[in-house]
Amino acid sequence: MRGKVLVSANELSDMLKTESAVLIDTRDPTIYAEAHIPGAVNLREVFTYLATSTPEGVKALRETFATAFGKAGLGGGETAVIYEQSMSTGFGQSCRGYVLLRSLGYPRISVLHGGYAAWMAAGLPSTPAVPAPAEKTFPVDPRETRILVDLDAMRSAVRDSRIIKLDVRDVDEWIGESSSPYGKDFCPRKGRIPGSVWIEWYRMMKPTPVGPMFKSPAEILAECATVGITPDTPVIIYCFKGARASNTFVALEEAGIRNVGIYFGSWNEWSRDPSLPIEEGLPYPVSRLAA
Repeated sequence: MRGKVLVSANELSDMLKTESAVLIDTRDPTIYAEAHIPGAVNLREVFTYLATSTPEGVKALRETFATAFGKAGLGGGETAVIYEQSMSTGFGQSCRGYVLLRSLGYPRISVLHGGYAAWMAAGLPSTPAVPAPAEKTFPVDPRETRILVDLDAMRSAVRDSRIIKLDVRDVDEWIGESSSPYGKDFCPRKGRIPGSVWIEWYRMMKPTPVGPMFKSPAEILAECATVGITPDTPVIIYCFKGARASNTFVALEEAGIRNVGIYFGSWNEWSRDPSLPIEEGLPYPVSRLAA
């Protein structure tokens, strides 16, 4: 049974006194080596792993992370707590870890709200000491794979107007001026999946002294309403490789939207298949600007 998804730094500090938890630091190894939350295991692959949504790609994804999370000490009885530097410095990578664990069926997963920056702002301890967790057999529940939308399902969704295809990439990617956050021409094509609507992922958060934090459920629902999403609307989220989409996935779940999937292959996969349709340029004729 899943518990609270977003935990504050102080809530996590209290949790560590009474519960068995495995902390997963998704930051760059050099930053992790300088200092991290005591006991945290560095698992950078949460951010760097590029997945495809073919059956072979999903199988490789599941095997890779079942092994990695098992080596980190997750055996099913512990709460997994994932963090990044802040909620935006890693393009939502802590939430990507949440989605990966959900897709594997792990029962108890939380994200440190505000990340390591919030932990330090709360005056909590850090250390450069690297733990040596006992490896465990990670329990995989194949029923949870349903939150990951594969390429065939995404093709079908494009033809189904009842399903909202939510693009949460940065604006230059949405209008087709850039193919990715890693360079304008990183992918062979620029544009968006046909029929998509757009909410830039940053809009699910608001600034705080320690960096962006998620808006309230009511505020998130208000953002969603601008593109026709209600709590009962089926939604598939995509970005470039699933990190920003995962950030939005967590936001929508927190807000009570009940039917949310994530196209984990995202634009990195879709754009590389020339047989798949795309939309380019502004999502409406320029002449509308003068209306």
